[in-house]
Amino acid sequence: METILLFKALSNESRRQILELLKKPTTNFGSQGCLMDDSDFSRGICVGRIQEKTGLTQSVVSSYLLMMQNAGLLESKRIGQWTYYRRNEKTIQDFAAYIKHNL
Repeated sequence: METILLFKALSNESRRQILELLKKPTTNFGSQGCLMDDSDFSRGICVGRIQEKTGLTQSVVSSYLLMMQNAGLLESKRIGQWTYYRRNEKTIQDFAAYIKHNL
């Protein structure tokens, strides 16, 4: 776990907001934004739905999602022309434990 990447990814309010929105995808995006029928990647939200919810441009959202994915906070899956993102709960839990025990 690269803690510096995690801190950098979380240093921006919009990126934190995206992470919070993805915590409860059905509540925040409705059932149409979720991949409920894909058992290998459930609860994924497409970039367009995240962009609509945040009001940010698609390019900004894409760069934020990539940064959070590189930090390990998100996982992605491409299906056709769409890329779906969801939280990486293991990394988030490990990071929370790191903070609790080391800071």
